[in-house]
Amino acid sequence: MKAPAPRWAYELNDATLDAARSAIPNGLKDAFAHVGEIQLHVHRDHLIAALTALRDTPGLEYQQLMDIAGVDYPDRGEERFEVVYCLLSLTRNHRLHVHVTASEDTPVPSVTELWPVAGWYEREVYDMYGVLFAGNQDLRRILTDYGFRGHPQRKDFPLTGYVELRYSEEAKRVVYEPVQLAQDFRTFDFTSPWEGAEYVLPGDEKAALPQAKGAPTPVTAEQIRKAGDDQSDKKPADAPSQPYAKEDAESTAETGAGNPHPNATPKPSDPDVVPGKGGQNQ
Repeated sequence: MKAPAPRWAYELNDATLDAARSAIPNGLKDAFAHVGEIQLHVHRDHLIAALTALRDTPGLEYQQLMDIAGVDYPDRGEERFEVVYCLLSLTRNHRLHVHVTASEDTPVPSVTELWPVAGWYEREVYDMYGVLFAGNQDLRRILTDYGFRGHPQRKDFPLTGYVELRYSEEAKRVVYEPVQLAQDFRTFDFTSPWEGAEYVLPGDEKAALPQAKGAPTPVTAEQIRKAGDDQSDKKPADAPSQPYAKEDAESTAETGAGNPHPNATPKPSDPDVVPGKGGQNQ
């Protein structure tokens, strides 16, 4: 190891961009840093030379091919696909991405001569997006089943696919049939109520103090009192109007006199209760 790796990878971005522009004089369309990571957009015909320079040039030394990813941009026209090579420099503790454009019919040069592991990655991009790789000696599907038609990761490929498979008890084998949905796709709203929904949640219409979107703001005691006054009756109900309320005393002499109610009936005696000495039954 020539020098200790930097603590933060983005510290090498500026130096890496300058070194990449010098090492790739031909075929480099654009080079910039985006969200802390370097992107190099290279012409398809100069891909092998660019990757070789990135691997072998002192000061770059991207020894490992970590992954090859595909991206579909249907609005771009014929060259709607991008193939992205993710490289890692172990000695410099740094990563970058190399982008090339591709179409459905124009093959991309295979990099299996530089990194043999690229054969698996190129097969995956071919299976999912249909991008061809010139020079790959074993370009077959790797994730989908035998006889699968289409490329699932394309934006115009239906989410349900075209066929479904099941085991047929009658035929004693797995059979392919056209897709039959038991119900249509439904739209689910996964918006968190705490982040502010676009509609009124059940029960919110009964709230005394409606809140704006976002986290509820603390309310003062004065606001709570006013909210309670708004929902309470302005005039309290008269006590005599309640069927269970006592009648008002007409004089102080009747207060606490213990006179029986005119409509009161004698309390029935319980034969199971035996009067004793003292107690509430006496």
